[in-house]
Amino acid sequence: MKILMYDCFSGISGDMNLGALLDLGVSADTLLSGLRSLNINGWDLKIEKTLSHGITGTKVTVQIDDHHHDHHHHDHDHDHHHDDHIDPLTEHDHNNECHSNHIHRNLNDIRLIINDSSLNDKVKSSALRIFTRVAEAEAEVHNRSVEEVHFHEVGAVDSIIDIVGAAICLDALGIEKIFVSDVEVGSGKVRCQHGILPVPAPATVKLLKGFNIHHGGVDFEATTPTGAAILAAFAEAAPQGLRYKVLSSGYGIGQKENPHLPNMLRAYLGEIEEGKIKSTNSLMVECNVDDMNPELSDYISRRLFDIGVQDVLFIPVMMKKTRPAFIISIICEEEHLTGVREILFTESTTLGIRVIPFRKEILEREIIEVETRFGRVMVKRSFFNGKLVTLKPEADQCSAIAAANDIPMKEVIREVTEKAYTV
Repeated sequence: MKILMYDCFSGISGDMNLGALLDLGVSADTLLSGLRSLNINGWDLKIEKTLSHGITGTKVTVQIDDHHHDHHHHDHDHDHHHDDHIDPLTEHDHNNECHSNHIHRNLNDIRLIINDSSLNDKVKSSALRIFTRVAEAEAEVHNRSVEEVHFHEVGAVDSIIDIVGAAICLDALGIEKIFVSDVEVGSGKVRCQHGILPVPAPATVKLLKGFNIHHGGVDFEATTPTGAAILAAFAEAAPQGLRYKVLSSGYGIGQKENPHLPNMLRAYLGEIEEGKIKSTNSLMVECNVDDMNPELSDYISRRLFDIGVQDVLFIPVMMKKTRPAFIISIICEEEHLTGVREILFTESTTLGIRVIPFRKEILEREIIEVETRFGRVMVKRSFFNGKLVTLKPEADQCSAIAAANDIPMKEVIREVTEKAYTV
């Protein structure tokens, strides 16, 4: 299993992450061509190999053209966009027509930009997963719904570049699992729309739930909401005694000059041999329905599958007063939740849903073609710790073979399975 280990001894921000992943070997062309397919104007990436505290790394600076971006950098050096992620929006900003599209972008606007790009589906869903985490954290901080959040952190061009860039780089490296050491959050104050707040920013705190954090190792905002959202979307705290083979290491150099500790993010590319189980963080969404026309169930499940949901179950149950009913149970990813919610509330008769985060563990799988007397048949093979544990011929092909040859389908399955074991 190919893993990434983030060593956040000086925190993590969007640009430090891009620098570290480029330093690990992602080509700048891959990153830039992916970002250009978003069709957003007014940005450029400055990518440079540079030294910090005697260590060579890659420094990425998102350069924003003022004509396409809200002027929220007036108090700071232009390159330090990550430290101003919640800078005050001045009266000038609100009244300036050309900036309103950035200040008021919401999650749906971001979804349209990403879905209209030519990025592959995995990159699109990874980027949306990170954006969704930021939106949820902001919604919680400001006591609004995710759809209501009109916030410039997610709308600003630099955040879009950082987050979509992260998804492109992780896909290019073929990472299957991400671990993270203790996360330095820094100290000091950050200026925002609501005045001066202590570091870490409130959204960062929400996003780092479940991770081990450390305060005060540096005297600035070391971990930004963008950096924290990348961790929240994909990483898990490195377990005690984690062992992995180091394939390479990379350094992403940040924008801060810190005399005591290099402002950089270290990332290791590694390999874990044993335990070939993939685990992903997913959501289970459920509701009970006892007054819905059962004819609607097929339509609801088709609509859910159309938006990318992996699994839909209708489970018969007896409710109070022994009333026959069923539970609609759905397995999906974070980015599908808004669509799932809409379908369940508009198409079914439920009045409420349960959203349960859980970890899904999946055997390593592959699909092969087996040559049989009936022709070529697709077979799914599953492995545990590198050992073959199950073989399953493609059911539709087996039923077609059974009908064409006038023999029981179970015989076709048995014969194809036996043949597959000898491959």
